[in-house]
Amino acid sequence: MRKVNYIAIILFMLLGSGCETEPIIFSGPYFVRFTETSLSTKESNSKPILIEVHQAGDALDEDLNITYKISGNARAGIDYTIAGEAGRVTIKKGEYTGTISVSLINNANNIIRSQDLILTIESSSAGERKIGQGESNIGSMFTLTIIDDCILGGTYIGQRNSVNQAGITITSSDCETYLLSNWNVNLFDSDAPMDLIFIDNGDNTLTIPEQEEENIVEEFATIEGTGVVDPLTRVIIMTITLVDFEGQPQVTITYLPD
Repeated sequence: MRKVNYIAIILFMLLGSGCETEPIIFSGPYFVRFTETSLSTKESNSKPILIEVHQAGDALDEDLNITYKISGNARAGIDYTIAGEAGRVTIKKGEYTGTISVSLINNANNIIRSQDLILTIESSSAGERKIGQGESNIGSMFTLTIIDDCILGGTYIGQRNSVNQAGITITSSDCETYLLSNWNVNLFDSDAPMDLIFIDNGDNTLTIPEQEEENIVEEFATIEGTGVVDPLTRVIIMTITLVDFEGQPQVTITYLPD
């Protein structure tokens, strides 16, 4: 039985049909919307959350002022602050995007839950700009979910012997046992992150249980230690004992919330 090359036939029909595809040109309706519709982040995120609003259409020769409603169970001044005039964002003349800047307040209390900050576009100063995209008004609402973090959770700067090391994180799933991403601050000549587990004793003291550091040779890998926490500033001072080294030397490292 003769085999038919269906792929070749289809390609021949497509190439030989002589049909040209007409370009699809957006002709409206023009609209304003949030570029994204949602975001989740921990309250320990210290960097401003930039929420973008954009317009579809020709750039205007005057500022485009957009008003939005604020709702949700997140509390202004307790869970977040909004830079500038809350409820209003401007797309500058000749531009296509504007930004709402939200800063989170780390009020960690060892209760893991979340709050929502909901922003809903209500109006724009350009009447021909529809609110939201399409029949279902996509992008007219933005939800920022703020996830509570443990008291000691977040990003830190490690300090030892006048050397600062940024980008160290502390995380926990139960607000009792924590994972610190890198305790090697100006100690070992290695770029490999050296994490450690520590326990919050609930009385402003910490315990670093005996554990093995996988990025140190096995015969010198055991570490343990203690720590203290300033409950107001959340500054952590850890004293780590190198158990397998002669004389069991101790290293003191300070971690500052970033």
